[in-house]
Amino acid sequence: MQQKTRQQADPRYTWRLEDIYPSNERWEEDFHATQQALPSLAALSGTLDSPKGLLAALCAIEKLGRACEALFTYAKMRRDEDNGNGLYQAMTDRAMGLLVRFESEKAFFSPELMQLGSAKVRSFLAQEPGLAGYRRYLEKELWLEKHTLSPEQEKLLAAVGELTAAPDTIYSMLADADLRFPVIQDEQGQDVEITHGRYIPLLESRDRRVRKDAYEGLYSTYKAFSNTIAAAYAASVKGDQFYAQARGYGSALEASLYPNAIPVSVYDSLVEAVHRHLPALHAYVALRKKALGLDKIHYYDLYTPIAPEAELGVPYERAAQIVQEGLKPLGETYLKDLSQAFRDGWVDVYENQGKTSGAYSWGVYGVHPYVLLNYNQNLDSIYTLAHELGHAMHSYYSDRNQPYSCAGYPLFLAEIASTTNEALLQAHMLKTLTDRKNQMALYNHELEQIRGTVFRQTMFAEFERKAHELAAAGESLTRERLNQIYAELNTLYYGPDMVMDDFIPYEWMRIPHFYRAYYVYQYATGYSAAVAFSRSILGGGQAERDRYLSFLAAGDSKNPLDILRDAGLDMEKPQAVESCMRSFEEALAALTRLMEA
Repeated sequence: MQQKTRQQADPRYTWRLEDIYPSNERWEEDFHATQQALPSLAALSGTLDSPKGLLAALCAIEKLGRACEALFTYAKMRRDEDNGNGLYQAMTDRAMGLLVRFESEKAFFSPELMQLGSAKVRSFLAQEPGLAGYRRYLEKELWLEKHTLSPEQEKLLAAVGELTAAPDTIYSMLADADLRFPVIQDEQGQDVEITHGRYIPLLESRDRRVRKDAYEGLYSTYKAFSNTIAAAYAASVKGDQFYAQARGYGSALEASLYPNAIPVSVYDSLVEAVHRHLPALHAYVALRKKALGLDKIHYYDLYTPIAPEAELGVPYERAAQIVQEGLKPLGETYLKDLSQAFRDGWVDVYENQGKTSGAYSWGVYGVHPYVLLNYNQNLDSIYTLAHELGHAMHSYYSDRNQPYSCAGYPLFLAEIASTTNEALLQAHMLKTLTDRKNQMALYNHELEQIRGTVFRQTMFAEFERKAHELAAAGESLTRERLNQIYAELNTLYYGPDMVMDDFIPYEWMRIPHFYRAYYVYQYATGYSAAVAFSRSILGGGQAERDRYLSFLAAGDSKNPLDILRDAGLDMEKPQAVESCMRSFEEALAALTRLMEA
């Protein structure tokens, strides 16, 4: 059946972007007004040396920043409805150009604030009540003071930025544009070209020949370009070291964690806790091997389901009900606020021609959040709905309770609310879908989520740390050395049942996140915090619920670890990760019992 065009989409299932701009004409008016106002920012340079001057600059920057953000968000979300729409392609490009110009016009601010120094800025805060709403923003800027160089040195570092960004650009061009993967045959014997988007679905095939062909086809291609990719990654690591040394950090890891005031002990604690529970991952691999009836298990056998497919082909309206029922432990106020998403045009539900794939939550401060879906009647779509609504409600509460300058929560916190929703939904469905087939599918889903998000991302985190440490010690990061590190980690994580074949040492070459150093560990800490929150909410009462809702409302009002401590989680201790590992072990035991029944 042919996909509907955007014009044919049922308005009941489309989002209401008119809440951002009532018309394209109004967007054009704001675009031109903002474009004309941007040059006024340059006149503020040199005026920060008084409380009122600092406040005036902050207010002007915020006003124009919010305008640029709204212009871009509206245009981009309109384009996401149908990427073939030339009008919205052009509007998005124009809005992006405006954002770039805004960043350039306000570039004077941070260096001049640093020149004032923390003592003077704190005196300004005491003198000018209007600066109170910017306190957190100013504190974050000044937190970097001791690692900020002179204006001349900062200008030089900025000039080097294009060079140090080159490895990521080169890798992206190679992996996303130039690499061509082989054509294989799917389950029906039809030719299908391996692509990044098709790779994991091919590995999920119940036909082992398809999985093996996809796996070997992808990594044989990476292997052919492995020296080039290794050189690009080695250059990226050297760039990380250069910035860390230039700014006076002890390591690239410290340089990455410092802006959010995350101590290295959090990273260490994650790795140590996961290592303590690697026997559970080894047991899962053994169970998977047995369930699939294999003499030997390979890495291409890790993604295919080992349970029957859940019978949850429900329409969107029923999925929305299931999600709301699953989130009842968060209380009546949360559910009442959440109901707006289904009533007031927050969600764009179904696929149409040209619509952006996947799912996300996004929005504009001062307007409700939005959710893009491509809903299908399956289990994954129900989890995706809960996940994206978790993001949306996090933004909704943060925006309602925080000023613009500290409403946007950092990445360390960004995946917690979404995953907490998934965990609460999982507990609800395990209670309500009690037949053996669905229970097996639900436990299989939970095990794969934790394997992929906690175990796997922690393994990635170890890989990049070892690579950076070797480079800091003067060792050359050749293809052979990087492959050796990755192979050793895979053996450690997946255990004695997993066959170490010729291709798995090349898997690291497929991971673009490595070009943003020490990024991936936050998936593991975020997932662990979410599991800890969900267990606390389900096992607690009003106090536990209120602490969690206070986390949703906190935005970026404090350092991330302090926000979590206020909500009852100390991520400098291993308890959250241990809680997640217990969930994995409980799910593994339950699935084992069901399979043996």
